[in-house]
Amino acid sequence: MDKNQFLQSFAEQFDDTDPSAITIDTKFKEIDEWSSMIALMIIAMVDENYNKKITGADLRETETIGQLFERLSAK
Repeated sequence: MDKNQFLQSFAEQFDDTDPSAITIDTKFKEIDEWSSMIALMIIAMVDENYNKKITGADLRETETIGQLFERLSAK
């Protein structure tokens, strides 16, 4: 799993947020557009693109996109 590809896929889930404003160190829950719907879209994106399962708990227990990536890499 490539970190830059993951970041790009993550950023694509947001319609109103400039993708260039989202970095690996972004605290994703602080993005104005973040919602439970985006969380579900992230869960589905990870399953579809990376064939890995994440849960709401995984999202709650991580702060940055990089932390989420590391958690997924360990699974």
